[in-house]
Amino acid sequence: MSAILAQFLNHYQHYADIQALQNRLSALNCTTDTEQLLTLYEQAIPQIEAQLWKAPEDKALWGEHHLLFHELESHITNTAKDERHHFVMVIPVADRPRHLQDCLHSLLQLCSRFYYGGQKDGVYQKVSVLIADDSKEKNNIQKNQMLAAHFTELGLITEYFGQTEQLQQLAQLSEEQRQQLRSVLGETDATAFYHKGASIMRNISYLQLNQRTRQQAKTLFYFIDSDQTFDLMVAANTHNEQPINFFYHLDQIFSKTDAQIVTGKVVGDPPVSPAVMAGNFLEDVLGFLTEIANLDAAQDCQFHKKNTKKADDAAYHDMADLFGFTAKADDGYYPYPCPLPGTHDHRQCLMDFANQVQRFFDGEHATRKTHYRYEAALASLKPARTIYTGNYIFKAEGLAYFIPFAALKLRMAGPVLGRLIKAEIGERFLSANLPMLHTRTLEATGQSEFRPGIKKQAKRIDLSAEFERQFFGDVMLFSIEKLTNMGYPRHIPTADLIKQTLEQIEQDLHQKYETKHQLIIERLALLKALFKQPDAWWNQLPGLEMAKMQLQDFIDNMSYNFGAQGKAYQQIKDVKNQQQRRSQMLAAIQTYREDRDNWQAIFE
Repeated sequence: MSAILAQFLNHYQHYADIQALQNRLSALNCTTDTEQLLTLYEQAIPQIEAQLWKAPEDKALWGEHHLLFHELESHITNTAKDERHHFVMVIPVADRPRHLQDCLHSLLQLCSRFYYGGQKDGVYQKVSVLIADDSKEKNNIQKNQMLAAHFTELGLITEYFGQTEQLQQLAQLSEEQRQQLRSVLGETDATAFYHKGASIMRNISYLQLNQRTRQQAKTLFYFIDSDQTFDLMVAANTHNEQPINFFYHLDQIFSKTDAQIVTGKVVGDPPVSPAVMAGNFLEDVLGFLTEIANLDAAQDCQFHKKNTKKADDAAYHDMADLFGFTAKADDGYYPYPCPLPGTHDHRQCLMDFANQVQRFFDGEHATRKTHYRYEAALASLKPARTIYTGNYIFKAEGLAYFIPFAALKLRMAGPVLGRLIKAEIGERFLSANLPMLHTRTLEATGQSEFRPGIKKQAKRIDLSAEFERQFFGDVMLFSIEKLTNMGYPRHIPTADLIKQTLEQIEQDLHQKYETKHQLIIERLALLKALFKQPDAWWNQLPGLEMAKMQLQDFIDNMSYNFGAQGKAYQQIKDVKNQQQRRSQMLAAIQTYREDRDNWQAIFE
């Protein structure tokens, strides 16, 4: 009845705490002492997992770990009383069917491997999915609809929430309500009801989720992004497949604490825009080329040494200090971890690097990916201040907190929302060590399927629109942070105080961005000079033409976006645009409390 649990306890019996659990299991009648047995599993699981993470490469033991949860589920089924949470997984997507497929496949594997809630007639009982589709292309819409049907057939009930369904949901609101909530739900023309923006899409989804609260008690809403999976990156170029039972641990968190909203994070690719990674990525590219230039081209690759630097504490962010992180004095550049297997030389390493470097413009950072570090989920809980919009979970009461200022389509919506939630519910808003693997690009193409605001034409990649949304998103974030310290949103400051705050924050950030801009210009000049050196071996040897072209394309796009005349910086320096953005943000901040009241009214 509890053979897997007994096996684990026996395997780790030399630990005193586990030996005590083993003794208790031996004394139990597993048939009649069900409640005590379930309590024993609950106490044993975190101790077993702590030991497993000491040997993360032991695939056999991790396989037994999956079976341990199957065994637990069988005991819960036998009680005929399962009062755990039901999870509604919400996946907003816009023209990313392949990303969505990978995400759904990972979710189905998670259900299969850990069997949370079990199945009835082949259907998972405590996990379902809502695909919130904001796609434009008809072909992608059809693919997403087919994915919903396919995964439903596989036992994972997947509801498709597309343009028709979204408009039907909005039609239930009166015209007055639609007007009152236009900053929350947008004013998109019904004949072109796509690419509304991630924030507006999430808010419309909240309307649909509100109906679920009437149909299903004890529900948790779990928002994830389509370019994420339930895997973990534990070291460079390696990842563990689903070592965490997310549903079990989240159910524990919401059952044993007063949490209303919990946010996880991501590992793998950074959750930020290339707009705020250009400086350190250039530093790493320059460091790599400098190092490889001094090595023999035909020598066995030297870029497989264990990297002692891990991209924790927002090391990928050019201005991490804005978020309270302090760069180490000896930080320097981060070495490139060559992913090529087997024996190969530096020519092959350079060719592969050149093939990858352009992925930066889709948000992939080759040298500063974030790795997972084990800490038990319950023990890891701490007060939060940022929502990771690709990994957050909340009770029905959390529907009150729509994504703020959605109509402005600024970046940093999650951190802004987090500051507002923290100001209202304090320590009922928590962060947990339950990250998902973030993969910006598809392996087959080396590109993201779709990213809003990124213009690609031939070899030119234009990030200026995203850069502008990033800069003013930062202005909004740090203005809100300052205002919440003054009592906002419970107390709305005067228009003059809000305006003064916005102007001061914008001025400070312009200085910060400009300082970083000058460093980028300097590094670009060094990179161009190094790349063009006549005696560099890549300029001497045949067979490297493609690699050189790819590196030149990268340098050209970096110069176009971030150089001395970079289009990205021109956008944020445009006086007319600055005035328009400040006016928009001022109005949005002033009406937020009213928006919240109007939002709450439609839920009553």
